[in-house]
Amino acid sequence: MTASRKMAGMARDDRGATAVEFALVLPAFILMILGGMATATLGFAASSLHFAVEDAARCAAVKTTVCTNAAATQTYAAARYQGPAISPVFTATTAGCGHTVSATGVFSVNVIPQLLNVPLSATACYP
Repeated sequence: MTASRKMAGMARDDRGATAVEFALVLPAFILMILGGMATATLGFAASSLHFAVEDAARCAAVKTTVCTNAAATQTYAAARYQGPAISPVFTATTAGCGHTVSATGVFSVNVIPQLLNVPLSATACYP
């Protein structure tokens, strides 16, 4: 068998093509899945933060026996936050439009080369 015949036979041989395609697609697929999970967790943290400040502002205006002062309103807001552990800081005031509750927190996303910190904030006012 000549060398040209061997090369022609190798060119038509498709064994292992699936393994090569799998090796090329797998890292992108895994990154897409992990990125989707991190994005969903970030959305959950932001949504839970907004819910907590809205409910605390409503509590300060309506449930005056539960949220008697700013400290009680902040404690109520911290108890209403159910998202991931971002350690949000709540503040409650009566300045502005009525009973205002604000919160800030930092969501950390572990991107392989570095840690990415995403600042989150939420404010709600209830007359």
